[in-house]
Amino acid sequence: MTEPLDLARLQRRLAEFAAARNWQPYHTPKNLAAALSVEAAELVEIFQWLTPEESSRVMDDPERAHRVTDEVADVLAYLLQFCEVLDIDPLTALAAKIDRNEHRFPRPESEDRD
Repeated sequence: MTEPLDLARLQRRLAEFAAARNWQPYHTPKNLAAALSVEAAELVEIFQWLTPEESSRVMDDPERAHRVTDEVADVLAYLLQFCEVLDIDPLTALAAKIDRNEHRFPRPESEDRD
């Protein structure tokens, strides 16, 4: 039976993959941030000349859907490796950022329209 996926397990798999290939010396914060940026740019490239309507339907095209999915995986892989190297819990970081944004950008007051 396959175990459910979670970020910690995926981070361990990425670390084991890199260790088996002796890639840890290259997995510095600077290099991982650069790789993350490159992969994010490759994701953007898929959408570069699409109209808003075309971009909304990108997953309807199997070839483009495969490319989008692969680039999302690459972005997430580098982000998780970056977090591992700097000992950042990405879920805790995201929760804290959402909390700060809720204070910075309060919900608009609802207007009565009776």
